Amino acid sequence: MDTTAPWKQLLLNALQSNSHLRQSSYFQLATIGPNGMPANRTVVFRGFQDSTNKIQINTDCRNHKFEDLNHWPFAEICWHFTDSWEQFRINGAVDVIDGSNPDLVKLQQREKAWFDSSPKSRLQYLGPNPGLPSLGDQPAQVPSSLDPSAGPVAAFCLLVLEPDQVDYLNLKSNERISFSRKIVNEEVSWNSEKVNP
Repeated sequence: MDTTAPWKQLLLNALQSNSHLRQSSYFQLATIGPNGMPANRTVVFRGFQDSTNKIQINTDCRNHKFEDLNHWPFAEICWHFTDSWEQFRINGAVDVIDGSNPDLVKLQQREKAWFDSSPKSRLQYLGPNPGLPSLGDQPAQVPSSLDPSAGPVAAFCLLVLEPDQVDYLNLKSNERISFSRKIVNEEVSWNSEKVNP
């Protein structure tokens, strides 16, 4: 059973108070590659999965983060809200859900994430492979239309991060709280501790 984490309301408040800033829905996602080196990139927050604390991210399974997470399925998010001066560092295990996933429920979650995305966002998954050399001097061409009723294309992947630890820092109030998830007898609880900023 997933209980609402105490940090989640802090994050929802930060999202609300910074909602007038487009960048408030972007955060950095750090992974570890097969070579042992860290990799960091900016991704879009796609909401919480249903009524859980799990954070959803859409990605292209042809890029490096897919390979990184299949090698080492853990990541850390760093989310900074410029107006409220708040930072969230959230780490945990990442469930990688591509079209080959054998779990029917997870495939339904992937399909829901696909249809929750804008048509323009969906078109990105029809373009050339990310990270490969471009052919010619012109920008890579992405198709201009897609059947809006068609399900997820093969390149579309849903990442679901289940937070284990959250470090919250408020630079305006000079407050820092460390949250950690505990599981005892399948019951989830969260510990919180105020720490020095």
